[in-house]
Amino acid sequence: MPTYDFRCGTCGVFSAVRRIADRDADCACPDCGLPAARTLSMPSLSLMAGTARAGHRVNEQAAHAPKRSSEYRHVHGPSCGCGSSRKAGSPSAAIAGATPSAAPGALKGNSAGRPWMISH
Repeated sequence: MPTYDFRCGTCGVFSAVRRIADRDADCACPDCGLPAARTLSMPSLSLMAGTARAGHRVNEQAAHAPKRSSEYRHVHGPSCGCGSSRKAGSPSAAIAGATPSAAPGALKGNSAGRPWMISH
């Protein structure tokens, strides 16, 4: 259950744990018993753990400035081998260009350089 802040006219501000369904209802002051209205206050970020603060900061950044696909652009050169196209003169390009009729029952694609990758 969330904690809400209330302001009593005689005793001041106090906090109470209440159900979300009761969030708009007045709360009795624990000192004098008079009804107190709910008040809005700043979140207590200084009392929060550092990891929780970092999570809130990341979520706030995502809310107003989402990351774009250009931020994840491939930054390596063409000979990196991590997803860029192969050079035309490389031996693996010749293997990849082989026709399926050359080896009946063979898998299509370049399995010599990356045996875990199978072409569709």
